[in-house]
Amino acid sequence: MLNTGKDVAAVLQALEISEATYHRWRAKYGGMKAEEAKRLKQLEDENQRLKEIVADQQLDIKMLKHLAEGSW
Repeated sequence: MLNTGKDVAAVLQALEISEATYHRWRAKYGGMKAEEAKRLKQLEDENQRLKEIVADQQLDIKMLKHLAEGSW
């Protein structure tokens, strides 16, 4: 839309996003191509999933240590 000569404000209004959202997006994805942005999102999702797995494992370890102590 910006390539057609519309100003940023008109494009933001047409897309129904705030100027703050636009600037936050530009700061994060500014020079990336669409494929790179998709890959970044996939990596962020995978990273979150792996962090959840590690957290679950830590809980399992704590539970097993507690049971091994016999203090239940």
